[in-house]
Amino acid sequence: MNSYKAPLKDLSFIFNHLLDQEQLAQLPGLEDLGVDLYESILDEAGKFATNVLDPINASGDREGLKIADGVVTTPKGFKEAYAQYTQAGWNNISLELEFGGQGLPYILSTAVNEIMMSANKSFVMCSGLTIGAIEAISHAGSDELKQKYLPKLVSGEWGGTMNLTEPGAGSDVGALKTKAIDQGDGTYRIHGQKIFITFGEHDFTDNIIHLVLARLPDAPEGVRGISLFLVPKFMVNDDGSLGERNDLRCVSIEHKLGIHASPTCVMAYGDNEGAQGYLVGEKNKGLMAMFVMMNMARLTVGMEGVALTERSYQAALDYARERLQGVDAETGQSVAIIEHADVRRQLLQMKSNVEAMRALSLFIAQAQDISFRHADAEVCQHNQGLVDLLIPVFKAWATETALKTTTTGIQVHGGLGFIEETGVAQYLRDAVISVIYEGTTAIQAADLVGRKVVKDQGKNLGVLIGLMKQTLAQAEANADLADIAFELKYAIELLEQHSRAIAGQFMQSTKQALSVSVPYLMLTGLVTGAWQLAQSAVKASELLAAGDSNVNFLKGKIETARFYHKAVLPEIRGLAYTVSNTGSVITGFDNVYFGE
Repeated sequence: MNSYKAPLKDLSFIFNHLLDQEQLAQLPGLEDLGVDLYESILDEAGKFATNVLDPINASGDREGLKIADGVVTTPKGFKEAYAQYTQAGWNNISLELEFGGQGLPYILSTAVNEIMMSANKSFVMCSGLTIGAIEAISHAGSDELKQKYLPKLVSGEWGGTMNLTEPGAGSDVGALKTKAIDQGDGTYRIHGQKIFITFGEHDFTDNIIHLVLARLPDAPEGVRGISLFLVPKFMVNDDGSLGERNDLRCVSIEHKLGIHASPTCVMAYGDNEGAQGYLVGEKNKGLMAMFVMMNMARLTVGMEGVALTERSYQAALDYARERLQGVDAETGQSVAIIEHADVRRQLLQMKSNVEAMRALSLFIAQAQDISFRHADAEVCQHNQGLVDLLIPVFKAWATETALKTTTTGIQVHGGLGFIEETGVAQYLRDAVISVIYEGTTAIQAADLVGRKVVKDQGKNLGVLIGLMKQTLAQAEANADLADIAFELKYAIELLEQHSRAIAGQFMQSTKQALSVSVPYLMLTGLVTGAWQLAQSAVKASELLAAGDSNVNFLKGKIETARFYHKAVLPEIRGLAYTVSNTGSVITGFDNVYFGE
């Protein structure tokens, strides 16, 4: 079993040559930062991931979790690793300075997050949920709640969760039944059950702060009648010390396909007098507050796809270099399987996909930094529009791609990949849930088509395509990249054409448009990935022309982009045909045809 190594060289290339460091350095709070600092932090993150998190990843998967009398115990070494993780500040890199965060940019925390998740996805999920809770409280909570709860959430002394799903209310959040009863003193009593609550109970922290969606007795039906409540595991006294245990408990933990070291809990609120909670934001507007948490959570879930693809690729590459199988036709000598043509194809698929996804994730994070920090409101709005457009694309495309690439990683290992002892099956098992988390691929596709393409009349999509065309012009001006430019031009035209087509379908038949919205999203993801790799090829070519000594890496960048454009990107042709031709077939298929 190989050990994880952070992709520092690729991250350095992106930070130095794809991100707009000049603009980032002008943002308030980032003036004294630069690539040297970012690279130093990423180097330390890589060491932590390799030395602390990776060694307990496979063992944690095998050992799993224990629960007794509502108390969850995490695998050996996890609690101790969490203490080191928070002490080093890996949990609060981009959180606000006001409550103890480091105030560093999203581009940095996004890259660090990939590194940590590659090493141990189950472990990192705790701090990921806590960050989401912090963002929701910061956005919608009262000053009193912020002062009382945020410092210890930001420090990592306490954990946080998000509680949406119920046995009868999954994606249809508006059907939830959990009740909140106003006590008339600023508190509420919560009664209900929530399922699939990640790190709803654990032994990392002394207290867990649950954010719970519930309905007041006089609330309107559906999503317009949902409120958000902060419900602590232990009550917090005015001096910050912990008080009595709240009326909530972990009933059970799920037995899952993957992420065996991450507790997925069934939580019961108010079996007795009711769990005491506090309103976050306005009554009946809880879903809006929770979506602040969920939007950035979708970026994080997309990063899970990047992280597990990288981990699987590293394992496959190491194995392919070491495994002797077959002989060279000319020399008769045994060769490593990396010399076999189809193994090389599979490795290139993994490599090109992960580099495209990584570059896109950091482009989104950069836009997020600019939208949060820039002094010009118009610039902020412009960048937020790109974030809003790209998050559903990235989340779905990256996680769906991870399913393919982690399967490929098993295939490279042959029969040994199917055996748990080699470790590579874990990456596939851990990747499966990411497609479902924070909204399935279909939910992301419906968001993309209904809100991002139709509702805003493709405004932000037009901005994105404009950026793609700028890169296309640069590639067309470079004779060495003519074949990449040719494929990219066709892809952009196809995206424009089928964006208009699906918008037209949506206006005529919403159901028909949504029936092909996932193929449309995947088309968009593939083209966006091609744009990022074409940009990488342009920059690599420029550096080679300028005499950069890192020749093999830069040539590798160009050839990786070339492979993607010739071997991965052509999938858009089939997807485009599906978008144009199968909607009526799907909607016209009578349920009786499925059989009895």
